[in-house]
Amino acid sequence: MESAIQEKVNIWLNEDYDKETKAAIRKMQKENPEELVEAFYTNLEFGTGGLRGIMGVGTNRMNKYTVGAATQGLANYLIKNFKNGNIQVAISHDSRLNSREFAEITADILSANGITVYLFESLRPTPELSFAVRHLGCNAGIMITASHNPKEYNGYKVYWQDGGQLVPPHDKNVIKEVNKITSISQIKWQGVPAAIHIIGEDVDQVYLEKIQQLSINPKAAKKAKDLKIVYTPLHGTGITLVPKALELYGFSNVILVDEQSVPDGNFPTVKSPNPEEKSALELALKKADEVNADLILATDPDADRVGIAIRDTDGKMRLLNGNQTGTLLFHYILSQTQKNDMLNEDQFVVKTIVTTDLIQKVALDYNVECANVLTGFKYIAEEILKKEGQKRFLCGGEESYGYLIGDFVRDKDSISACCLIAEMAAYYMTNSRTQNRLLIDVLHNIYRTYGFYKEDLLSITKKGKSGLEEIQQMMANYRSNPPKNLGGQAVVMMKDYAISKSYNFKYHSNEIIDLPTSNVLQFFLEDGSKVTVRPSGTEPKIKFYFSVVNNIRKRANIQEEESKLDKKIEQLKKDILA
Repeated sequence: MESAIQEKVNIWLNEDYDKETKAAIRKMQKENPEELVEAFYTNLEFGTGGLRGIMGVGTNRMNKYTVGAATQGLANYLIKNFKNGNIQVAISHDSRLNSREFAEITADILSANGITVYLFESLRPTPELSFAVRHLGCNAGIMITASHNPKEYNGYKVYWQDGGQLVPPHDKNVIKEVNKITSISQIKWQGVPAAIHIIGEDVDQVYLEKIQQLSINPKAAKKAKDLKIVYTPLHGTGITLVPKALELYGFSNVILVDEQSVPDGNFPTVKSPNPEEKSALELALKKADEVNADLILATDPDADRVGIAIRDTDGKMRLLNGNQTGTLLFHYILSQTQKNDMLNEDQFVVKTIVTTDLIQKVALDYNVECANVLTGFKYIAEEILKKEGQKRFLCGGEESYGYLIGDFVRDKDSISACCLIAEMAAYYMTNSRTQNRLLIDVLHNIYRTYGFYKEDLLSITKKGKSGLEEIQQMMANYRSNPPKNLGGQAVVMMKDYAISKSYNFKYHSNEIIDLPTSNVLQFFLEDGSKVTVRPSGTEPKIKFYFSVVNNIRKRANIQEEESKLDKKIEQLKKDILA
């Protein structure tokens, strides 16, 4: 074992850590020294969004000590930044193992530092935490969650007073303060109960009222009385609010997937509680066929993401990816806002650079600005804040199943998205002026109007220290030796967001990218295809995003056209990894 790692282990064995922690370390020393190295070889990084990692003992794990250091560092920064005192922080958590314990530890440490805490009485979704920060006039917010990661993980997301996740300069400044906590003796553990206020249904009610006000066609649910919705919270926080919100919208025919409706951090019915993965929705698909449902809604453990399935033209349930759902949602909001004579040039929408460009084409057709931001919903929140008082935000989204309607929340919000998706399905089902009564027909009509865009994502997991080094080397290789051809097409441009430069290989010119720096590369091909490469900010993965497009005839066979695009994507995958 390296001496630096051994030194960390010795500190945990000799200083004032609890008996259970020390016993777990000694057990690893005897039985699994490799696991001990993984647990201590580095410090669990407090990144620009907070912490996320595997739970367990060690400096590279999520536990009460790493959570404690993060909280003390955040408290120190808040005290430095808000010198007038009366600092307030809202805290919520999801259904994961240890989430409530981490939330209560966080509340204790903040209160010990003279900070007023608003702690939710029990699990609540991430978007409600974002809302609570603004609603209660807090200086910051903390959500204990690892989103859709497997059950071994937990995390710690930090929000600023605008309700959005940390962005510059606060993200880097908080990191500096957290890194200054080098001993648990620096952490104020003893909570002040009088400074911790329990919140719950009072905030729920205001939040749900705000969601109800987002309705564009309030009568749609009443007209579509036969609309059957199957909903699964995947053992997470969505169960607390999604059924209530749908009921407020008038949807009375909501069928729960009972096996997944009880919050459980073991996620016993799924390998991973991720609505992006088909396997997570198997029970919902089975239930939908049993009851002949029209729509499936599935939210992840902290209920910021939503996956959906709809009836295809042949009557079978079909899963949509995040780009397809986002396209439908943006199109519905823009078209119906225009229909109600409420669309104007002072409105805007936002998407991330890896989200389908089809959304931008739709927005431009409605003469609405579409801002493109870096991957991460915090950048969508930042864009809303930048334009506050100048332009009105309509909606935002990213390909990874995250959407936001309205600006009273500043993060992904599956609660409001579920409501608007259901309303959209109800509207088209009962709209006598169009033959596109199925959402799949509406999507196909969008393809025929704007071009058939198809996207796919390839994630490659590289675990541990060696995996991190391998991912870094892959990114370095793509930068130093960019591909000249992909999928039989010349690479005409490369964007390197790490240095904010765009290289046009065809015209031998460079341009500055007016976005914050980020470890992302994009390759643009001659036929309009695009490949994006980036390491995940929350998981030990390197991600490849593929986007291809064809203009198709009005009467084109959608299945045939989709098959062509799938082949293009498969070739791109082979070439980028060659």
